[in-house]
Amino acid sequence: MTAIALDPAATTLVNVLTCKPADQAALLELLRQNIDTVIATLDGWRSTSLVAAQDGARVVIVSQWRDLAAVAAMQADPRMQAYFPRIAALAAFDSSAGAIAYARQA
Repeated sequence: MTAIALDPAATTLVNVLTCKPADQAALLELLRQNIDTVIATLDGWRSTSLVAAQDGARVVIVSQWRDLAAVAAMQADPRMQAYFPRIAALAAFDSSAGAIAYARQA
């Protein structure tokens, strides 16, 4: 099992993508490709985890960034903007940035 490490000092970006179950695998592959070729190269990026709903209808992206300015720079990056239509073709999404308010681990 892979652990998700969350830094309370970082800005956390949560995206909930809703898709058709038949599209979830393609969406996950597209997101992995984007993370490996674009996101991981951007200044201020710390980590990204993908959570695939067992019913196939959603994918949750939890990513951490140095600060809100790094999130804005990612969203404005032309390479990232090129992915947005491809992601939108597979899923509707909602996004929220904030700070970890509480976390507990075993």
